[in-house]
Amino acid sequence: MAAPPARARADYDYLIKLLLIGDSGVGKSCILLRFSDGSFTTSFITTIGIDFKIRTIELDGKRIKLQIWDTAGQERFRTITTAYYRGAMGILLVYDVTDEASFNNIRNWIRNIEQHASDNVNKILVGNKADMDESKRAVPTSKGQELADEYGIKFFETSAKTNFNVEEVFFSIARDIKQRLADSDNKAEPAAIKINTDQGAGAGEAAQKSGCCG
Repeated sequence: MAAPPARARADYDYLIKLLLIGDSGVGKSCILLRFSDGSFTTSFITTIGIDFKIRTIELDGKRIKLQIWDTAGQERFRTITTAYYRGAMGILLVYDVTDEASFNNIRNWIRNIEQHASDNVNKILVGNKADMDESKRAVPTSKGQELADEYGIKFFETSAKTNFNVEEVFFSIARDIKQRLADSDNKAEPAAIKINTDQGAGAGEAAQKSGCCG
C-alpha cells in the first residue's frame, strides 16, 4: 500500500503545511514567531509578501513537521498570497480583538479561501491580542465564537505577547489535519507549491517597523 502523501521519510511522520491569513497588523507574524521561536517583540517587522517558519512537534505518538507560511495582510499583496492557498492543508484566520474592522474582514478572507483553497482545507478562527485591557477590546469573545460556529470551525483567542493559547491553536489544527489524512485512506492531498526556502525565514520581511504584536 502506498504511503500517505503527507507521510515523511526519516525525521518526521507527517508534513503539514499551514497558512496564516488576516488583515495587516493583527499579529500573524508575532503568533508565528512565538510558536516557532518562543520569542516576542513589541516592534515587529511588517511582513511583505510571504514569511516562512518550520517547527516539528510530537502529536499522538507521531512526529509532525509544520511548515507555516505567514502572509502579508495588505490589499496590494492579496494577488500574490492567493497562490499559496492551494498548497495549504490548514489555514489560521487571524483578527485583532481590539480592531473590529479586522474581525469584519474575516468574511472576506473566508471568501478568498473558498475561491482559492482546496475544498477540504482545515480552518480555525483566531482572535489575537487577548491580553489587552478590556477597555480596548472591540470584539467580544462571544462574537468570535458565533462567527466560528456559523462556519463550523474551531475558535481560540490568543496572545502572542503572553503565549496564551498559541501552542493550543497549532496543536489543535495539526491534530485535525492528521486525523483527516488518516481518514482519507491515502487519497492524494493537493501538491504544495514549490518555494525556495533557502532564502531563510526572513526573506519576506521589509524594514518597516510596526506595533502589530499582542
